[in-house]
Amino acid sequence: MENKICVYAIAKNEEKFVDRWFNSVKEADYIVVLDTGSTDNTVSELRDLGVKVETKKYNKFRFDEARNDSLKLVPVDANILVCVDIDEMFEPGWSKILKENWTEKVGRARYRYTWNFNEDGSEGIVFMADKIHRNGLFKWTHPVHEVLSPIQNVEYDTLYLPNIQLNHRADNKKSRSNYLPLLELSVKEDPSDDRNMHYLGREYMFHGEYNKAIKTLKRHLKLPRATWNEERAASMRYIADCYGYLGKYKKQEEYLLRAILEANHVREPYYQLAVFYYNRKDYLKSAVYFNEMFKITNRELNYMSSPACWSATPYDLLSLCYYYLGEYKKAIIAVNEAISLSDEPRLKSNRDFYLNKLTENFGNKK
Repeated sequence: MENKICVYAIAKNEEKFVDRWFNSVKEADYIVVLDTGSTDNTVSELRDLGVKVETKKYNKFRFDEARNDSLKLVPVDANILVCVDIDEMFEPGWSKILKENWTEKVGRARYRYTWNFNEDGSEGIVFMADKIHRNGLFKWTHPVHEVLSPIQNVEYDTLYLPNIQLNHRADNKKSRSNYLPLLELSVKEDPSDDRNMHYLGREYMFHGEYNKAIKTLKRHLKLPRATWNEERAASMRYIADCYGYLGKYKKQEEYLLRAILEANHVREPYYQLAVFYYNRKDYLKSAVYFNEMFKITNRELNYMSSPACWSATPYDLLSLCYYYLGEYKKAIIAVNEAISLSDEPRLKSNRDFYLNKLTENFGNKK
């Protein structure tokens, strides 16, 4: 059977992204969109481009219901389904890669996804996404942070295609106020789901509800299904953040140390603990944990991977630690690493300052 691709999406007030999105997905054999109540020109602009669009308004919107309704628009002869939001865009050539690698045994495909970009245009959070799937095998579940769940117990292969790149260029002005109540609903519907319990705790933290966040994240850690050590470590880091906001610094330190014990193969807990000590002017401990962090050279591609850990900032802070400790040669080495990752003028000024201090120190020893 010939492989046919259908891109499907849900949309609401996305007119500014329509052309960009369409140009990135037009390699597909079919494109369908369910509009959930746009008041701008999203629907007309999509239809002008030849996209099949249906509209549906919801009294109580939930993402899984809308995505499952959008699946109903997919033609029956499309066997490869690709869920792409309107604020996302593929880099060219993705459909050819997909068709060439797809077989009858494949049920899903994972691809490289850049969730956000830094101010200088470099990539922020990057992970392997998995919203490409075979027609008829899956449905969407959870009111928000929805995921594809198998409809039936069928064995299938998963393709790993890091050469397919999808970029997320979001509208940061768009309200996400419905996320918290939808996450609360999701956890109420399935209190055993570790993923959304973790997300709910994180969302409480974002809303400044720190005690609720701590309680919820601790619930996540106790769930039998909460076995992914990197996500567990992330919950511990968020708990630490909340304790920090509440001024409970001993508890903050404790949970950062726990996070390292939970996932000592990722940089994030080391980075946060190093910054914790730096902010308390404990430059010796800060330098120790920055150096431990730099021993980790493999960047995990998951949504918890922090771009800051791979930026110039850790080397910049380490150079300052060495400066305060009077280790000027080490400060120069560290700031040179920072300069190799950033063209911020302050870093070169710092290097000149450290060089002067080194010269002064050498002269004094004479």
